[in-house]
Amino acid sequence: MNTETNSTTPTNPAHAVIMGGTSGIGLATAQRLHASGMRVTVTGRDAARADAAKRAIDQNGARVDAVALDASDAQAVAAFFAKLGPLDHLVLALGGGKGFGMFRELALDDVLGGFTSKALPHLVSAQAALGTIRKGGSITFITAVSAQMASPGTAGLAAINGALSCAVPALAVELRPLRVNAVSPGVIDTPWWDALPADQRSAALASYAEKAPVGRVGAPDDIAKAVEFLTGNTFMTGQTLVCDGGLSLV
Repeated sequence: MNTETNSTTPTNPAHAVIMGGTSGIGLATAQRLHASGMRVTVTGRDAARADAAKRAIDQNGARVDAVALDASDAQAVAAFFAKLGPLDHLVLALGGGKGFGMFRELALDDVLGGFTSKALPHLVSAQAALGTIRKGGSITFITAVSAQMASPGTAGLAAINGALSCAVPALAVELRPLRVNAVSPGVIDTPWWDALPADQRSAALASYAEKAPVGRVGAPDDIAKAVEFLTGNTFMTGQTLVCDGGLSLV
């Protein structure tokens, strides 16, 4: 019997929730899953950006919902899932830039902030979804390749993202048959880099493109394709899929 939860019908499409789905990797994932026939719900902190994301996914709003939600607010997250109803796939694309810097000078409070702004909201959201996510569905965390590569200045980021990657196998066993995986992106050209001045941003991305064996940095849709694979392959669980253009190899 085919138990694929990505299979859809016009009247009963699979439902994917993408938290942090209003820009970058999250938005690209929502667009790709929607194009595959799923109903998608995206969340983001800003209501205007949530509305813009809804239009970017489908101008007519077909099979698309967008909700303003701060994933660091555990009570709000619990209320969101209680109201949402059944879902098939949860994608946690909640970003966070705290924790970057050379370790000798790194403010450890900033690393703690990275845990509270990224790692903890991932876990809070996953836990809150357990009451309504279908047993044959999936949870996919979006971590970062800092957890797999040894690069100066990324020890804090590695600790934050590594914590999520380490949780994946245990959750996959504990929550079975629900599948739990992660995608670990490399350097991706997203608004995450917009905190840098334009010239520094361009220089940083060019440098990483030169280092990567594939000769470029990633696009959000590169990661969206990896997420789509994990939602659709019912024989994949407990894995962190590194999608970094080979950057962690050098």
